[in-house]
Amino acid sequence: MSVHTTLKSALIGLAALGLTVTGALADQLDDIKAAGKITVATEMHYAPFDILENGQYVGFNRDLFDEIAKELGVTPEYQDLPWTAILPGLEVKKFDFVTAPVTYTPERAERYAFTAPISDATVMMVQKAGGALTKPEDAKGKTVGAQQGTAQLAQLEAFGKKIGGITIKEYASTDEAYADVAAGRLDAAVASAPLINYMVKQRPEVFAAVNPPFGDPTYFGFVARKEGTETLIKAINDAMAKMQADGRFAKIQEKWIGAKTELPTEMPKL
Repeated sequence: MSVHTTLKSALIGLAALGLTVTGALADQLDDIKAAGKITVATEMHYAPFDILENGQYVGFNRDLFDEIAKELGVTPEYQDLPWTAILPGLEVKKFDFVTAPVTYTPERAERYAFTAPISDATVMMVQKAGGALTKPEDAKGKTVGAQQGTAQLAQLEAFGKKIGGITIKEYASTDEAYADVAAGRLDAAVASAPLINYMVKQRPEVFAAVNPPFGDPTYFGFVARKEGTETLIKAINDAMAKMQADGRFAKIQEKWIGAKTELPTEMPKL
């Protein structure tokens, strides 16, 4: 092999390496702004955060992310997917971002980039109105429902071991679990406290919250992929901080959750 050929091969190799590094360092926020839109996924059956009402997408997250998108200068495009398909879909780049409320856990933090908290996510039980549970510990020996693949399911499993045993039934959605509670087929179901409190407020003749919340205090956030999203996460956090300062965040909280709640400016480490 000649010196010329060897040098040429080396230069081609370096060029290829340069392209690889450039690709790896691609900034997702730049790509989103160039496209003029951000494609996001959520499950539109998670009131009060995501609701499909007469074919229209509404809820806390819709109002919040519409305002965030305005701050980013892009148009949001929303996709409705089953919860179990959302995080895997993010990883294989079927969409840009996840606006479903994702409960922060150390395991998820290793895999995904979290925004600052959008809401409290501490787990709570709900039972049929007039039910026998006076506190979460009364669920010992009872059957309690939870949505598959959620942090609330994991918290329920740990709580069941702690109090001496709970029969757990898994559901594809919280709505299905709530329906079985209302029909008397379940003693209780679990979800985050904002969801339970919203539902009980809407249907007090059917459901009753089991107070207090239990398990480790935690928060919901939005999530992105780990690589190339640092500026995107910062821009979204900056937008939420601006909304907290000018009162827009509080108005959305009051509209959908019923009260203003102070939240950390970054996701607390567990």
